[in-house]
Order: sequence, then structure tokens, then C-alpha cells
Amino acid sequence: MIDFEVSAELAARRDRIREFVTDKIVPFERDPRLTRHGPNEEMRTEMVELARAAGLLTVQAPARFGGWEPNHREQAVLFEAAGWSTLGPVAMNCAAPDEGNMFILSKIANEAQIEEFLVPVIDGRQRSVFAMTEPGGAGSDPGQLKTEAVFDGSEYAINGLKWLITGADGARTWIIMAKVAPNPHGPDGPTLFLCDGNTPGIELERVMNTMDRNYVQGHGVVRFDNLRLPASAVLGDVGQAFRYAQMRLAPARLTHCMRWLGAASRAHAIAVDHARTRTAFGKPLGEHQGVGFMLADNEIALQQCRLGIWWACWTLDSGAKGRHESSMIKAYVSEELFKVADRCVQILGGMGISDETPVGMIFSDMRAFRLYDGPTEVHKYAIARQVLREP
Repeated sequence: MIDFEVSAELAARRDRIREFVTDKIVPFERDPRLTRHGPNEEMRTEMVELARAAGLLTVQAPARFGGWEPNHREQAVLFEAAGWSTLGPVAMNCAAPDEGNMFILSKIANEAQIEEFLVPVIDGRQRSVFAMTEPGGAGSDPGQLKTEAVFDGSEYAINGLKWLITGADGARTWIIMAKVAPNPHGPDGPTLFLCDGNTPGIELERVMNTMDRNYVQGHGVVRFDNLRLPASAVLGDVGQAFRYAQMRLAPARLTHCMRWLGAASRAHAIAVDHARTRTAFGKPLGEHQGVGFMLADNEIALQQCRLGIWWACWTLDSGAKGRHESSMIKAYVSEELFKVADRCVQILGGMGISDETPVGMIFSDMRAFRLYDGPTEVHKYAIARQVLREP
């Protein structure tokens, strides 16, 4: 049975996060260090230190690393509060891609890898990337992976081109997906590798100009030019990258939904306040049916999204893999929350497309949500295949 009750302890933690984000992080939304490529490293570090001082850094981490170790539904409540500002998750070290990378490293990294690559990310001292997407097609369809790793018995030589690699500029913990070529020394196939971002052979060609600016240092184009890594750099087992990626993606899809629910709720609150106070044709905007109906649609959508997220989280907490459920919720929530943000822009009128409020920023940042961790259409394709397989 799904329990919809929020315990007193969880509510207190939620409110503590919301207060922190409102008081300490919202002011950074007008900081000049928030560039078109997202917050720079100096700004990120400053926000992280505020979260550390407040005892709110990396709260989702396992208890053995000093975190609160919430289950998925508890995480939904906490991450929604963090998402009240798009910078809240950055400050609290629970934003993508670091949050998903910390999750997968905690599951499959060995102790030496944990100490070198995971602990510094949990501590907020360095950032991480998940280098999978390629301009040739590998992304939603990782089967098109072209980056190759050639093994000579002691070292792997990796060559290939990646793009849309979030946070590549300045990241130190790198998870790289490459296809190990057939060789006489062991298994082959798609494999994950771990290395330091300063390793020779990793070349950041440029940072792409994109419409979102909530991820630290934006999205990079990266070339691997004879990147040489020892056999100990393999994360997990050779040939198992797709399985590990799926392990990472199901919960990561949901944490995106949690954070963006918080941002959409913020936009809605701003729109409601505007509809109460702005008048037109002799009465407040909200009393005009066209505006009132948009507010009602937002209220319905926000609650439906919240309940859907909690249901999918309950599925994971019950021990299921949740691939089908997380696909359904990612597809539904990303589309519905984008509509919420769009209606908020419409209600605000000219202010909605300006930087007088954060609604315009939330709207443009949220557009990308319909694409990353699987476009809506890819999720619907997977959902339909599952439906057709069922009796």
C-alpha cells in the first residue's frame, strides 16, 4: 500500500531545505556568475559551502558517507523542496549529473575507486560527468556507441568523440562509456571506465551554447585522443555498461522529475500571486475565466505529477527495477510540467518573458527536461513495447 503521509521528521527536513533555498540560494539567481553556460565554478563552490554550513550538503548520500540515506519517496519530498530554485540542487550537491553518478558509483565501484572518485564528489570538492552521448547517434540509442577502447593486456587506449557532456569543463571524476574491441586478453563490449578529468587524452573542444543554464559549466564537446587507462580503471565488469546505465537511469529519471516539480511549483506560486494582484478590465486577472482555468490546470497537473512520482518511487522502494514505471513518469511529468511553466509565462504576460521574475528562466531551463534521460518519444516507444509484451 502506498503511504501518502509525510512524517513529522520528513516534513521538518523538507521545510528546512525550502527555507535554506529561499533565503540563501534564490539571491544567486541574479548573480552575474550565472552565465549562459550555467553557474561557474566559483559560484558553485560558494553555494556548496553555504549548504555545508547549513548541514544540507549531499543529504541523499548513504549514511556511511554522512548522508541521510532517504528512500526514494522521502527523496521525492526533499528534492522537490531543493528544486524551488533551479540552483538549489546545485548548492545541495543533488543536481544532475553528479547525483546520478554518485548513485551508480555507490552501487558498483570498488573500495579504491570509491575513495578516489566518489568521496570527493559526495564532499562537494569536485564534480563528475557521465560521458555517453555522441554526435553520431549514441544517446537515447546507446547501441550506436562508436567510442572504442582497445585493450593490449595491460592498458586500454580510448578514442572517440562525445558531446552534450554536462559539466565536462572542470570536472574531475569521469565515467566514460566506450566499446571494448574484441581482443585475445579478455571480454569485450560496451564498458564503463573511471578516470581523472586531468588525464592526458581528454580534450574539451568547446562548451556548447544551449537554451538551459542551470547546470554547472554547461554541456561540452569532448574528444578522447589515445586516452590510456589501466585495467583497474574499468568500472564494474567489462561489457556490462548498458546494464549499469539502466541501473542509473531509472532513479535518475525520477530525481529529475522531483527537482523540476519544485521549480514548476515556484513558477506557479509566482503566477498565482500575479493573478491575485494584477487587475484588468475592472477585476483581478485570476477572476477572469481564461486565467483562472490556467491556474486550475496548473494545480491539477502539479498534484498529479507529485502523486505519479511518489507511485514510481514506491515501486523502487518495494524492490522492483522500475524501468517501465520510471519511463511512464518521466514522459508524463516532463510534458505536464513544461505546460505548467508555459501557462505561468502566459499569465505573467510581458513579465513572463523577461527576467523580472525567474519564471522565464524556469521555462527555458525546463524545455530541456523533455529531452534528457530519454526524450518523451523514446519513453513512449519503450512503454508501448512493454504493453505489447504483456498478456
